[in-house]
Amino acid sequence: MTDAERRRGRGARSNRVGRFESQQRQDWDDGWDSLAELDAFKTEVRIEPAKSIIAKNDSPDLSFDQSINPYRGCEHGCVYCYARPGHSYLGHSPGLDFETKLYAKTNAAALLEKELAARTYVPKTIALGAVTDPYQPIERQYRISREILEVLDRASHPVGIVTKSALVVRDIDILQRLAARGLVKVAVSVTTLDAKVARAMEPRAAAPERRIAALRQLSAAGIPTQVMVAPIIPGLNDHEIEAILDAARDAGAQDAGYVLLRLPLELKEIFREWLATEFPDRATRIIKILQSMHGGRDYTAEFGLRQRGSGPFAELIASRFRLALARCGMNRRHLTLRTDLFRAPVPKGGQMRLL
Repeated sequence: MTDAERRRGRGARSNRVGRFESQQRQDWDDGWDSLAELDAFKTEVRIEPAKSIIAKNDSPDLSFDQSINPYRGCEHGCVYCYARPGHSYLGHSPGLDFETKLYAKTNAAALLEKELAARTYVPKTIALGAVTDPYQPIERQYRISREILEVLDRASHPVGIVTKSALVVRDIDILQRLAARGLVKVAVSVTTLDAKVARAMEPRAAAPERRIAALRQLSAAGIPTQVMVAPIIPGLNDHEIEAILDAARDAGAQDAGYVLLRLPLELKEIFREWLATEFPDRATRIIKILQSMHGGRDYTAEFGLRQRGSGPFAELIASRFRLALARCGMNRRHLTLRTDLFRAPVPKGGQMRLL
């Protein structure tokens, strides 16, 4: 594993190569303290001019079929992030590279305006940040997510946001305008209320109390909010389900959902390395319980099971969540964002609408 000083403030413990690489590489001390000469991992941002910006999916267990991801990689460094294996397609490691070698799609807003203006476009809710967080730290500088919201606001287009960053409150002005027309909902992910666990598991994400405060601020502004207890890690944070829902309800959130820990591809070993260093006393138990919910494997990719699991422990979590929702009075509304207000943008040099 990578030296602790070099990866200070990061989530992954190693920079293991991706599954598409033909060679395996690792740091090795040759006896001359050569590892001490290596630089610490620093965040690098590369500009990526995207060719298209609205991604489509037909997954039956997702609540949306189109999304926008302003960034590749995520500086939050959440060790459990299911998006990590995607960095292998770029020739990077799903480990430390994922949280330090980032890509910013700086032409996202212009592309979005162009795609919304297409004659064949049919308005449906766009999920902002379905893979990596749209409000990760580099958003403060690049402001791509805000530019996207500005385009959607002008077009009166519905959008759903998922984030674990308190930075989302920066855009309350736009979100309020969208909310007044029934065009937005914001989900804040709260994995734990324990600041120490959060710091180890999600090193550069907002502290739990700041996420709850963001929910409170958004709700007070009239913006529909949801809390996502995601991921639930059996043996680590599953005992906090009820407490998280209580805190979110008190902050004004009216809806809630959860996702079970997913360990696809390289993430299996990345998560195990983290467990071995942070929670060695319960690492074996956590993995065994998780495998019991996936038929003895680390992960089941089957739709309907990949996010919920199966078996007694999975059923127990589902039952607890359902009872907690009823007690908190959450998930009683059925919020459907409007699409009838959509007005396609007029491309530069294009014909203005008559009416």
